[in-house]
Amino acid sequence: MNAARPLSPPVSIPRHRSSLATAVLRALAIVALPFALAGCVDGEPQPTPEEVRATLKRLIPARVPDRPGWATDIQSALAAMEIEPSSQNLCSVLAVIEQESTYRVDPAVPGLGKIALGEIEARAARMHVPAFAVRAALRLESSNGESWESRIAAAKTEKQLSDLYEEMIASVPLGRRFLAKANPVRTGGPMQVSIAFAEAHARERTYPYAADGSIRREVFTRRGGVYFGIAHLLDYPASYPKPLFRFADFNAGHYASRNAAFQNAVSVAGGIKLDLDGDLLRGAKADGKDAIGATEAAVRRLAEPLGMTHEQIHRDLALGRRHAFERSDLYARVYAIADRRNGAPLPRATLPRIRLHSPKITRKLTTEWFATRVDGRYRNCMARAKKG
Repeated sequence: MNAARPLSPPVSIPRHRSSLATAVLRALAIVALPFALAGCVDGEPQPTPEEVRATLKRLIPARVPDRPGWATDIQSALAAMEIEPSSQNLCSVLAVIEQESTYRVDPAVPGLGKIALGEIEARAARMHVPAFAVRAALRLESSNGESWESRIAAAKTEKQLSDLYEEMIASVPLGRRFLAKANPVRTGGPMQVSIAFAEAHARERTYPYAADGSIRREVFTRRGGVYFGIAHLLDYPASYPKPLFRFADFNAGHYASRNAAFQNAVSVAGGIKLDLDGDLLRGAKADGKDAIGATEAAVRRLAEPLGMTHEQIHRDLALGRRHAFERSDLYARVYAIADRRNGAPLPRATLPRIRLHSPKITRKLTTEWFATRVDGRYRNCMARAKKG
């Protein structure tokens, strides 16, 4: 099984002076290893697919239409990625679905049409396309006889809008110039998963269904939206003590909670206040050279006590979106200094402090708000699961 379960530690063999004793211990370890690995998989009888679906139907709120269909798609996704169908994982998935869409496959977005038209005008301006040309293009007749402008203004869901963009890109004279490969609909489906993430995941792991045209379109289906949403939530190793931090990562990016805690450790170690946003490295500048962000600059000031060069620091910070960062020299040495200065071990995970920005968001929301809301739904689900 995978994702939200830590791997068993490797078998360690103590050193002894006697080579015979060492050989015997090694032989025993080798013999015992298959049993240890089998315990990882078969320690407790795994529920059958039918049992998992039955549990899901019980945990999904009664008001939700087609609970069997939702249960089937969730169970199938977990099985395809070999993710354990534990109560914790099931409730984590259901909590995110409820928060993101209240179990609507293609949820409506208030004012979406107006937002979309504004995005088109803004992108055209960035591409130096005259405003009059954009307006003329939008007023052209589309395939159903209506203007593109009226159809976009009437769009209620992201799928409708995404499909319109794809059609418009292929039909409007200026479409390929300022819309090609830049469909502004970037999330979708019942878990509001990133389409870019879904496309990247499908390149790494075979998508288990026959795609209906493209991965983008699959995200807007229930099965695809659930599959890629679960992949983003659970299909990566993490050392978190509770699901709350995965919920934050779902919103802010993988390992954002771990990285925010690391930024806090850097602040403690060096006495420099940092924004705990989970972003360890800035992107490249216009000249192609790496920009030095606040976190990297703060760590560089610790280079001497860390015993690391700037190049070594940058190399380890570049692991920030991978589980391997926790095994890096930089991670261990920063926490060694920070824990000592703090007088006690610092947390290895904390909620990132990020203000959420999106044309769809009209209130002041943060990653902490999102994670806390999902966690409340998760706890309610776990309470139902315990009742049986």
